[in-house]
Amino acid sequence: MTKSKKPRAKRPNVLFIIADQLRADHLGFGGNSTVRTPNLDALAARSLVFNNATVANPTCMPNRASLMTGRWPSAHGTRCNGITLDPFTQTVPGSLASSGYRTVGVGKLHHQNMGWEFEPHQAEEIRSTDPLLLDRTVGDAHSRNLAPGWDQWENREAHDQRFIALPADYYGYQHVDLVIGHGDRPGGHYVHWARERGVDPETLGGPARSSSTYGGWDQVYQTAIPAEAHPTSYVSEKAIEHLKDAAGQDQPFFMFVSFPDPHHPFSPPAGYADLYEPASMPLPLGFEQDHGASPDHIRTMVERRGEPNPDPTMTWSATEEQYRHAAAAQFGLITMMDEHIGRILDELGRQGLADDTIIVFTSDHGDLFGDHGLMLKHFVHYRAVTNVPLVVHVPDGIKGRSGALVSSADLAPTLLELTGSSTYRGIQGRSLVPLLHGLAGSHRDALLVEEEQPFGLEGLPGPVRMRTVITAEGRLTRYFGTEIAELYDHRSDPGELVNLAGDPSASGLEDRLLRAMVEEMAALADEGTAPTAAA
Repeated sequence: MTKSKKPRAKRPNVLFIIADQLRADHLGFGGNSTVRTPNLDALAARSLVFNNATVANPTCMPNRASLMTGRWPSAHGTRCNGITLDPFTQTVPGSLASSGYRTVGVGKLHHQNMGWEFEPHQAEEIRSTDPLLLDRTVGDAHSRNLAPGWDQWENREAHDQRFIALPADYYGYQHVDLVIGHGDRPGGHYVHWARERGVDPETLGGPARSSSTYGGWDQVYQTAIPAEAHPTSYVSEKAIEHLKDAAGQDQPFFMFVSFPDPHHPFSPPAGYADLYEPASMPLPLGFEQDHGASPDHIRTMVERRGEPNPDPTMTWSATEEQYRHAAAAQFGLITMMDEHIGRILDELGRQGLADDTIIVFTSDHGDLFGDHGLMLKHFVHYRAVTNVPLVVHVPDGIKGRSGALVSSADLAPTLLELTGSSTYRGIQGRSLVPLLHGLAGSHRDALLVEEEQPFGLEGLPGPVRMRTVITAEGRLTRYFGTEIAELYDHRSDPGELVNLAGDPSASGLEDRLLRAMVEEMAALADEGTAPTAAA
C-alpha cells in the first residue's frame, strides 16, 4: 500500500455519510439534470469521484457488512438480509476505536435483523428446499455461549415500546443514535425523539394518514410527518450535535451518518412532495426494451407490468405512470437529504473540523428505478442496482474523476490506512489510497458481485446463488444451480440491453469473463483465520 505523501500532525477525523438504496446517477454530479443536489455536487467538486464504484452485494445487510469489514458476504457470513452480522467480526469502527478514535453511529445501521418475517409464499418455498433454515432450534456457530437477546438490538418492535440504548461497543461503535427501517415510519431511537416533539410516527406515518397518495402504487405518498420531525431531520440533528461535541477535542472521531432515504416507501413530507412534477420525469434506459433474450424471471415480471410483487421489497416491472410518480417522490427525498447533508457539512466547517476530516459519501446499493422496465432490487445485477455513488474527500488528496473499478469492500482498508489504524486479517478489499493521491490510475481488472437469497420467484427457483463478474469488456452473471446466465458486451452495449449468453458469436467474451469469475471467486477464499502451526 502507498502511504500518504503528507504526514499529518493530527490523525484525521472520518465523516462517513451513506444513503439507502440510491443509484449513482440519481444525483446532479452523477449526471442527472433533473434532481437538485447542490450540496453533494459541491462536495463532489472538491473530492475524488469514483464513476465505477460497485457493491460487493446489491442488498442492504450484506453490503453494509462489507463496507464495515472490507470482506465479501461469503466471507463475513451475512450473505443475505436476515442474517445478523457475527458479533465477533472485526470492523472499521472497532479498529478505529482501539486506535483511539471516538466512534459514533447515527441513523440506520442494519447489522442485525429488524424483525421482519418472510412472506408466507417465501417461507413455504424455503420449507420445501431448505427446512433447517427456518428451524429456530438449530443453532449457528457464532451464537453459542452468548446471552439471550444478543441479536435483538435492532428489533423494531422492542424499540417502539421503550427507549433501548445500544451497548457501548456495538460492532465497534461507542455510541449509536439508531433508526430502524425506512420511509416515514421507521423505528429505533428516532421514534422517541419524534414523540418528544409532539409527533408520533406510529399514528401519523404511513399512507393511511396521507393527504396525498398515488393510487397506482402504495409505496408512493406524501407523509403526514412534518419535515422537521422526519427521520432525515433526526439524522442531521444528531450528527450536528456530535460535531459540536467533537470540536476542540484532541480525540479524533469516526462518524457513520446513515440516512434511511431514499429507500422506498417514497414518502416525502410537505414541501418536498411536490418539488418535482411526475410528467417531467424522463423515461430511463431500456424502459420498453425487448426482453426476448432475458432470463425467464425477468420476462415474467415484464409480462406482468404494473403488478408489484407481493413482497414490497422485491423487483417488479412498472408502468410509465407508476415510474414517473415514484421518481418524482424519490427525487423530493433526495433533495431533502441533500439539504441536510449541506447542514452537516456547514457545521463541520463552522466547528473548525473541515481541514482535518476525511469525508466519504456513498450508498449501500442502487435501485433499478425503471431501467429495463424494472423497479427496486433483488435477482438482477443491472448497473442501476450495482453501481453506487462514491465520493471521497481527503484534505491532501486529489480531486476529479476516476474510472477505476472499485468495490464497496475497498473502503475499509482505505480508511484504516488513511487514519493509521490497526488492520486485521481477512480484509479482501484493496486500499484506494494510491488513487486518492494520484499515484495510480487503475485499481482492478475484474470485480465480483455476490447475491444469495433463500427463496426465489417465478422463473427462478430458490434458493438463489448469483455471482457476477464485471470487467472493462463486459458483465457475466451466473445463476448457480440453473442454466441461467447473462452476458453483456460493454464495448458495444454499455446499457446491457442485449443478453448474449449462449450466443456463439460471443463465446470468446463469455470464456474470458468466466475465467475472470473463477479467478475472482478463488481470490475471495476466506483468510481471516491464521494457522497456528505447520500441522
